[in-house]
Amino acid sequence: MTDLPVLTSKLLDLPGVRHAFFTRQGGVSQGIYASLNVGVGSKDDPEAVRENRRRAAAHLGGDLITAYQVHSATTFAVDGPWAEGPPQGDGVVSSTPGLVLGALAADCAPILFADAEARVVAAAHAGWKGALTGVIEDAVAKMETLGAQRGRIVAAVGPCIGPASYEVGLEYLERFTATDPAYARFFTAGASDDKRQFDLPAFVLGRLEAAGVAGCEWVGRDTCAEPDWFFSNRRAFKQGEPDYGRLLSAIVLEG
Repeated sequence: MTDLPVLTSKLLDLPGVRHAFFTRQGGVSQGIYASLNVGVGSKDDPEAVRENRRRAAAHLGGDLITAYQVHSATTFAVDGPWAEGPPQGDGVVSSTPGLVLGALAADCAPILFADAEARVVAAAHAGWKGALTGVIEDAVAKMETLGAQRGRIVAAVGPCIGPASYEVGLEYLERFTATDPAYARFFTAGASDDKRQFDLPAFVLGRLEAAGVAGCEWVGRDTCAEPDWFFSNRRAFKQGEPDYGRLLSAIVLEG
């Protein structure tokens, strides 16, 4: 196991399960990507990204598996590395020991799931669109196909953009309340009448609770507000940077 600074959740401190919410620290990337950028889709040096991913996988002791994330509600049950490269989707689920299931993010909400009794784990990427359209529910359903029970599943939401940092236009409020008027509770007044503050972690936790998981929590860290610890798409845009790194959240079943 390599020594990288990580965050963890007590909910996922389970027998036979290891997990980590990695920070931006402990890698080899330079400049705006310093230093543990795991984003293959970034414009960083590909060799540096590969080394960073290798370090993260070594920290958890397995082979890293991530999807080609597209803000969808699609997840995949996997039992080994991709044969022809990662498919487009936003979550990976497995009952196979030694597979480090990962979700990348840079403001969106990464979610790690586990049913320790059934020995099924999952990692999902939930931006506002994926969370609204069902990536959480799809991940839970895929876990059930492998023997998990939602009444035993626990889930932790990793570092993501916090409500104080996430200003959106009224069109977001309208889209969410068109799906369910009760979703208005996740929006508060913004700096002007045409703006709102959106609480992404609370919305994700609400969807997890509605899906019937046994327990869930957010680690409470705002990616946009902590530049020394986390990459942030929104912060990079505000600062006029041409690109941004990606963080990794990952979980694995011990053999």
